[in-house]
Amino acid sequence: MYDQSKLSELIQFARVDAGSTVIDVYPGDGDWTRLFSDIVGPEGRVYSFVPAEVAHFKNDPVGHMRTLAKEPGRENVEVVSVDLVAMPEATQSVDVLWLHLFYHDLHTPLMQANGATAAQFNRAVYERLKPGGSYVIVDHAAAAGAGTGDAPSLHRIEPASVRKEVEAAGFVLDAESTMLAKKGDAHAIKVFEPSIKGETDRFVYRFVKP
Repeated sequence: MYDQSKLSELIQFARVDAGSTVIDVYPGDGDWTRLFSDIVGPEGRVYSFVPAEVAHFKNDPVGHMRTLAKEPGRENVEVVSVDLVAMPEATQSVDVLWLHLFYHDLHTPLMQANGATAAQFNRAVYERLKPGGSYVIVDHAAAAGAGTGDAPSLHRIEPASVRKEVEAAGFVLDAESTMLAKKGDAHAIKVFEPSIKGETDRFVYRFVKP
């Protein structure tokens, strides 16, 4: 999805280092889990967290990640699948929680079906992070003023709304980056449309737990 320079910049921004413990939320094809596994090394740990809300998908996301965890050198990967808000009970304290193109889903009926809300999830993240730990969010930007309204239909969310919700859970915004900004995105169409897929305007936030 990103070239090597962008990957390196994102990893540095997220502050994932050798020995770090990381939760990769909704890992998809596992690309980030693999990358984090390589970086944190044998002294680190990566929780590949598949929300139970999506575990029933036909592509078998849990089975896919369990297969990944059996790859040579992946002994530092642990696959976890429970309801979103049950994450604190299923993982240990971590240095980094990574949320890539997923935060907007917290405002969709699918993720809320078991009662999870963005506020509850953010509190769960706060509970699970070590003091000084990083909560890193990368997502598709919605138009200014859209709030969370475009999340179910366009899979976009307004950055200001994300910041407001995360700070309400006790986090402090530590850094933001325009490394994935795309000025040509009018924020008006679904992110999966061929004309914009892979080229959406994206925001990057790093919050810390005080």
